[in-house]
Amino acid sequence: MQDILDRIKDLFSTFNQEEIIRIEKIPQSGSDRLYFRLHSQNQTFIATFNSNVKENKTFIEFTTQFKKINAPVPTIYAVEKNEEIYIQEDFGSESLLDVLEKKGHCSETYELFKKSLTALANLQVNGDERIDYNQCITNKEFGQQAIMSDLMYFKYYFLDTLKIPYDKENVIDEFEAISNYLSHVNLKYFMFRDFQSRNIMIKENEVFFIDYQGGMKGALQYDVASLLWQAKANLSDEWKDNLLEHYMSCVNGLIKEELNTSVFVNQYNGYVLVRLLQVLGAYGFRGLFERKAHFLTSIPLALRNLKSFLENKKTGIGFPLFESLLKQIVSEETIQSFETQKATEQTPLTVKIHSFSYIQNGYPEDNTKNGGGFVFDCRGILNPGRIETYKTQSGQDKPVKDYLEQHTKMPQFLNSIYDIVDIAVENYIQRDFESLEINFGCTGGQHRSVYAAESLNRHLKNKFGVKTEISHLNKENWVK
Repeated sequence: MQDILDRIKDLFSTFNQEEIIRIEKIPQSGSDRLYFRLHSQNQTFIATFNSNVKENKTFIEFTTQFKKINAPVPTIYAVEKNEEIYIQEDFGSESLLDVLEKKGHCSETYELFKKSLTALANLQVNGDERIDYNQCITNKEFGQQAIMSDLMYFKYYFLDTLKIPYDKENVIDEFEAISNYLSHVNLKYFMFRDFQSRNIMIKENEVFFIDYQGGMKGALQYDVASLLWQAKANLSDEWKDNLLEHYMSCVNGLIKEELNTSVFVNQYNGYVLVRLLQVLGAYGFRGLFERKAHFLTSIPLALRNLKSFLENKKTGIGFPLFESLLKQIVSEETIQSFETQKATEQTPLTVKIHSFSYIQNGYPEDNTKNGGGFVFDCRGILNPGRIETYKTQSGQDKPVKDYLEQHTKMPQFLNSIYDIVDIAVENYIQRDFESLEINFGCTGGQHRSVYAAESLNRHLKNKFGVKTEISHLNKENWVK
């Protein structure tokens, strides 16, 4: 990691003479790319490290072309010679999804969605004329093969995990019919591919786009379907309908031919279905196979979204066998099987979380009548306490947190612990148990164990809403 940070500093110096005061690692989402926020005296920048050079080249080329049509994309300031690192404009950390969650479905949020769709139409139609689709990372076009691939992705990583018996051959025949129908749309331009509210940044009440390197040529409907039917956004039917009308009006002003709105809407509904299934496939892969908690907790939202769609929309093509199967998938029984067991005010469980020093405290005693629980040894993680700067700080201080997140395997260590502890907490909530004790130990009980205890405390509150008590048993002996 230090090598990457040094390379970022070297690249920064090629276009800006200010000193980098601080480098902050931005939490990763679904990709392997590493993002960093660079703080100078007067402004901030975003640095990206990605060993997938082809992906970097695609993003840089697309950005260059979109800039020429005044699309709201970042300025790229510098690119490393081997193209593994580039530095770009920072639009801040507030996304359209953040605004929606903070302010709700108000007129201000609605206007930001309208701005997003206006800018999307421009990027799709006018950007299409400038994009060299040979630069695409995978397919040049989102055609029949790509649509079929998304449907099969859903089949393998979500549908088949449910172990519902079905006629696989006939369902695949219906997949082929759906993909053939949707591939024969008339309006194919640039397709963003992952156009959702978390990829739309808000700065000074204006919208800006990021993360479009997976784009290709495709149907206009796919991107607007991705935005309006994003499960976490949970937009009302009224908003979805009105925003779709606004988007079609924008497109009508940009294309040469008159838009046939009835055909467009039928095909749009088909793309909504494909997008909802692709998202479920992704959640299945990341959650059910890679065991990432964030994606597991998103599955019920996505299923309820799909249920709403099936109850209200028509796609212009029949697929009776698959539709019958989808109705089983969105049953309350299936949805509830993915719901996280949440604590209530009546839940008696309290999770007690401790950090301790193996040398000064030893193992904490569990004085509850049942005993048990967990003790995790953090000494396999690099120790920030060996670095002079951090000796008088603790795992509660940001510089130590940054060190543990950016320079050690603490994130992987904690993800494994979350998987283990979540099983116990969910079970204890169901069985009305009163107490669970979880302990983290390290050499001094000041850095690694403290950070781990604080992180687990936050995780359990966010995921289960359970009562917790946290204490750092060696706090009186921390180096001052």
